Amino acid sequence: MKRRGRPTDVFNLSFLDVISCGFGAIILLLVLTLALEPRTVKRITTDLRDSIEDMDLFRETLAEESQTLERQRVERVARLAEARARFASIEQELSTARNQDTATQRKALEQKRIEDKLKAVRQTLSAETRRLLDQPAYKPPDRNATIGGIPVDSEYIIFIIDTSGSMLQGAWPLVVAKVKEVLSIYPNVKGIQVVNDMGKYMFSGYAGRWIPDTPARRKEVIRRLRSWQSFSNSSPVEGIVHAVRRYFKKDRRISLYVFGDDFSHGSIDDVVREVAKINKRNAAGLPRVRIHTFGFPVLFKYPVGQANRGRFAHLMRLLAERNAGSFVGLPDVK
Repeated sequence: MKRRGRPTDVFNLSFLDVISCGFGAIILLLVLTLALEPRTVKRITTDLRDSIEDMDLFRETLAEESQTLERQRVERVARLAEARARFASIEQELSTARNQDTATQRKALEQKRIEDKLKAVRQTLSAETRRLLDQPAYKPPDRNATIGGIPVDSEYIIFIIDTSGSMLQGAWPLVVAKVKEVLSIYPNVKGIQVVNDMGKYMFSGYAGRWIPDTPARRKEVIRRLRSWQSFSNSSPVEGIVHAVRRYFKKDRRISLYVFGDDFSHGSIDDVVREVAKINKRNAAGLPRVRIHTFGFPVLFKYPVGQANRGRFAHLMRLLAERNAGSFVGLPDVK
């Protein structure tokens, strides 16, 4: 049989004592805290104010340093731009100086080349002069003698004459007259030759040889020329090529006189290249032979010949210019 005890009460006196003590401690803490609050607030406020002043001072310092650094940056950027400009100017001056130096060197080389050519020409002319002076029968031509602006400085002359139908019918008396004029300005030469534009000789007995220059031979040349007829293809290239190849020698000063009115076939460039190939230049830059050209305006009377007469004039100018000669375009056939 169980014994019944007294019932347990959780809200007894001991419990109430503990709770009261806890409340009392809390109240005491609150009282102490409130008692110290003005000083704490003041201290905290002071600390915060000092911190704010320190931050303001630091901010102002940073702002001043930032301004100083910005000024330094701007100054350095300006100095850098100035340095770059000076560098570009110096580089330009250096480039100009190099170009001037190159131009000066090029000019000096060109001057030396010209001087070497002149020296070679002088030596050639001196040797030629001595050789000619050693021959009492030879009288050098007058240096001032010209025909239509053509220099006369040769001791051998070759006439290359177009014997086509247009020349024979339209300009032959003028051809004879111009041959006379050319001979008249050479009082005394070592040799004469006459071939047509295809290289056919007027005097077959002198084929490959020089016709001696005597008054009688000159008269015979003019007499035979008046009635000379020979087949022609109206292209001077064959006659020029034959004359240069057959008669050129280093100790001879030769001039070719090309007479014509028409260039009916072939390429102008091919003719110029072919002549340049055989009429090579010496150390002084002079061609083996001079080539002077005469253009007779026969085809100007015929509208169908306009293209050929233009081609002929262009070819004659090129041959003369590139072979130390002169081109003479006659105004009429009378």
